[in-house]
Amino acid sequence: MSETLKRVLVAVGILVIVCIAGILEHFGIRAVRWIGVFVGIGMIYEMLNCMFHAKRTDIIKHALLFFVFLALLVLLVVSVYFVGLRVRNMLLLFAIICSADVGAWFFGKMFGDDKMWESISGHKTWVGQIAGIICGALVALAFGPLVVGNYLPELLWVGISVALLSQYGDLTASSVKRKLNIKDFGTILPGHGGLLDRFDGWIYVLPAVWMMM
Repeated sequence: MSETLKRVLVAVGILVIVCIAGILEHFGIRAVRWIGVFVGIGMIYEMLNCMFHAKRTDIIKHALLFFVFLALLVLLVVSVYFVGLRVRNMLLLFAIICSADVGAWFFGKMFGDDKMWESISGHKTWVGQIAGIICGALVALAFGPLVVGNYLPELLWVGISVALLSQYGDLTASSVKRKLNIKDFGTILPGHGGLLDRFDGWIYVLPAVWMMM
């Protein structure tokens, strides 16, 4: 099975889980909150596991970076506990981050030769970043009439901000992986890596949204 097919199948699986969570929320079960907390705890576990198996010299040399990154992951868990109660907000964030991720990957792969920070991530390009922001902004604008029932132009800025923050969450995780000398944080999601590899785009987004709330 090709890596692309694995990525597609995992993405479909995540979408199915999101739909199930939405159904459970309809019946008063706080599925979004607790799925988010579970994923966040899984991300912390993956980071700690990678640190445990890393070279002691790397841990000591980059101790401050790893400590700050772990603190961000703990803050993410706290944030999702509260933001997870706002199901519509979580759906909007999910739509923006996914569209920004797909847009950055697709257009970056097709047209991106200008690397952003090759020393951190060899795959991130300026074309991909711009395309991801545009895709996130368009999805945010579409969210108003499709979900809320009204055209909300202010969602344009939400889309741009969330898409940008999600991409820098990805870059931060890539930097940590470089310092740990690993390709992925885990293997639980075939074609994607671990939970932290797949959901690193939420690292800055959720705390920012929680503070604004």
